[in-house]
Amino acid sequence: MTNIIQSPREKSIVFIGFMGVGKTTIGKLVAQKLYRSFIDIDQEIEKEYGMPIPEIFQTIGEKAFREKEKETISRFCQQKLKVISLGGGAFLQEEIREMCLSNCIVFALDISWDRWKERLNIIIDNRPVLKGRSIDEIEELFYSRQEIYSNHNSKLVTDDLDVEEVADYITESLKLAWDLYE
Repeated sequence: MTNIIQSPREKSIVFIGFMGVGKTTIGKLVAQKLYRSFIDIDQEIEKEYGMPIPEIFQTIGEKAFREKEKETISRFCQQKLKVISLGGGAFLQEEIREMCLSNCIVFALDISWDRWKERLNIIIDNRPVLKGRSIDEIEELFYSRQEIYSNHNSKLVTDDLDVEEVADYITESLKLAWDLYE
């Protein structure tokens, strides 16, 4: 694994967090505000296979999907000036964590269980990992992944913020940090 030497201003920005936390929505806004290209890893994989993620899981299985996910993330994490949204389970792979933390600025978007539960009915159909699970099993999954998401460069709890506020906070924080490093 190569560690790309570049200024903090050039590093790609990666969003991690539990499924449905807003990584894609916020990532798109941050990319617009910073004049960068936005990459949603799940959408890239869907384009390659020509089918949605739930179908990909059914067709090739989760293990093969995770390998494709790692390959896709590796390709984009080594590029400059991108804003990248990872799928909720991507950071479970140690290789992906190390790659992102070595080459990018990693933002963890966090949300409380109570706030996240309010979104469940609008996201469950597109999340194969949630299929067939009880609410207690989903809650257990939510909390079990929190430790994985604690590997980041910065974290923002989004509970009481709208997407525009989150994107503004992140872009202003980045600009301030970049100015300090120059």
